[in-house]
Amino acid sequence: MFKVIESPAPCDVRSVIRFLSARNQSAADIHRKICEVYGATAMCEGKVRKWVRDFKAGRDKVHDDSRSGRLSVITDDMVASVEAKILENRHFTISTLSNGFLEVSRSVLYKLVSEKLNFKKLCSRWVPKFPTEDHKNKRFECSLNFFTRYNEECDATLSRIITGDETRVSDVTTESKQQSMEWRHTHSPVRVKAKETLSQRKIMASVFWNRHGVFFGRLHATRNYHKCGSLRPNPSKATQSDSKQKTRNANRGNFATP
Repeated sequence: MFKVIESPAPCDVRSVIRFLSARNQSAADIHRKICEVYGATAMCEGKVRKWVRDFKAGRDKVHDDSRSGRLSVITDDMVASVEAKILENRHFTISTLSNGFLEVSRSVLYKLVSEKLNFKKLCSRWVPKFPTEDHKNKRFECSLNFFTRYNEECDATLSRIITGDETRVSDVTTESKQQSMEWRHTHSPVRVKAKETLSQRKIMASVFWNRHGVFFGRLHATRNYHKCGSLRPNPSKATQSDSKQKTRNANRGNFATP
């Protein structure tokens, strides 16, 4: 009983075929001996016969011949054309871009755009607004003033800088689904809760902080003001309410004396 050598290298099996074929053994005997040593799955009899014919025809290599492989369809001219198309319209999609390059597939085109040209699809960053030249000059003056005072007073200047901000928040914030999650057993009763929506009533949150943290915060109710942020009530709504009140008094017979 022979010891079976598992997972032999292809070149080892071919070397055995070359040695035994040089001793004028038949392909069937060579295949039987290979199966005894390397196992039945090492090489089929048809391939053994093929290698026997090749070695008898004068082949002396047991390794595979090198192959050039499939020619790449991506050329330097195509890369330049794709890059020019991208620069013309950066809002393109691979489907629309492939209409101009029918000789390549969309997967190859995507690989060319993302890996060879290193293009990534990114969104524009959102900013509150674009500062004007006046805003930029004021920020420059403030920054220069802070920098000058810091050089003169060092860390004492940072302790006197106070930053504030305000925002409108909901009066009642409902519990989210993530916040309502609890650790329970599988046989525990299911917890239910009514569906809630965010409160329409808004309150203004004002917060002030310095380098040591938040030192003042306040919540106060808001009223209907102009969209521009004026502190006076909306005059159009006041005029409408006054006219309605006068009409109501006239219908009742109550006439206001001038």
